[in-house]
Amino acid sequence: MNLEAAVEAAVAFLNKAVKPVLVGGPKMRVSKACKAFVELADACGYPVAAMPSAKGLVPEHHSRFIGTYWGAVSTPFCAEIVESADAYLFAGPIFNDYSSVGYSLLIKKEKAIIVQPERVVIGHGPAFGCVLMKDFLHALATRLKKNTAAYENFRRIYVPPGEPLASEPGEPLRVNILFKHIQAMLSGNTAVIAETGDSWFNCQKLKLPEGCGYEFQMQYGSIGWAVGATLGYAQAAKDKRVIACIGDGSFQVTAQEVSTMLRWEQNTIIFLINNGGYTIEVEIHDGPYNVIKNWNYTGLVEAFHNGEGKCYTAKVRTEEELKEALKAALGPKKDCLCFIEVIVHKDDTSRELLEWGSRVSAANSRPPNPQ
Repeated sequence: MNLEAAVEAAVAFLNKAVKPVLVGGPKMRVSKACKAFVELADACGYPVAAMPSAKGLVPEHHSRFIGTYWGAVSTPFCAEIVESADAYLFAGPIFNDYSSVGYSLLIKKEKAIIVQPERVVIGHGPAFGCVLMKDFLHALATRLKKNTAAYENFRRIYVPPGEPLASEPGEPLRVNILFKHIQAMLSGNTAVIAETGDSWFNCQKLKLPEGCGYEFQMQYGSIGWAVGATLGYAQAAKDKRVIACIGDGSFQVTAQEVSTMLRWEQNTIIFLINNGGYTIEVEIHDGPYNVIKNWNYTGLVEAFHNGEGKCYTAKVRTEEELKEALKAALGPKKDCLCFIEVIVHKDDTSRELLEWGSRVSAANSRPPNPQ
């Protein structure tokens, strides 16, 4: 009865909307509702976006996928469509300081249906408990009128992304050039692990082919998470080549896990992005504690290797050197753990990190809220 009542209320709410949208959140995974979400997306005709920590849960090859909704640092044209909608359904969202860009999202509760694993809230009320997300989305798919108005708006304003400026011969490698090459490596047989830091933002911009795995940890913003996560993912997903993007600061927290990767003969590709410090922390609140001692990272991995197992390391400073390293990693060294240290300028960051950092900094430094 609760399910039926929740669906009735949601149908009335969404069918009267002019330009509704659908946004997937990270709790869809624990609810086992990803399939039901796609079923709903296919049926309703709404544009489909993903929250940043739900990247990989929403299929990016879907015909109406419009990108990542992350407030001011969203995929271009995505936030404009979501925030201008007169109704939005969020499936399994988490609205914390990081995912809301310092609580600056321009969404209104009265326009939102929030679907949590066992609860549905429509606007400021009513709320329906004991309703499973999977059942709710499945039932809703059979009841909604098709409405493509918001997606048609998106198509009117959308301009495809451009290419980064070409590198001059011998020019120091830029991060956007690195990620252009990483994009070309992705397939249904790969998986991306994005470390906390600027890799968050650069990996968000990667277009995931069908079947490509993606992991990204936002709930605690745990620096160093990705090294252990890469080990665990590669051990479980034997059918995929894992590509990990990790900053030098993050790597120093949990570097020893590379030893276990070598022991278990994983063929992961790790891009160690060496920009000389904790860049994400610099953009939130700078200080001398964000500068770290530089390591010989490739030398460290070779010491872990110690002649046992299969290992390939490279230190790259230019696009030419990067191409050579990739040629080896995807060719004769494809069965090895490939560790590619990418040396970039300390201020070479994504525009999204600059925007996000300033907003999170403002939220972190605000006076206490007396409520």
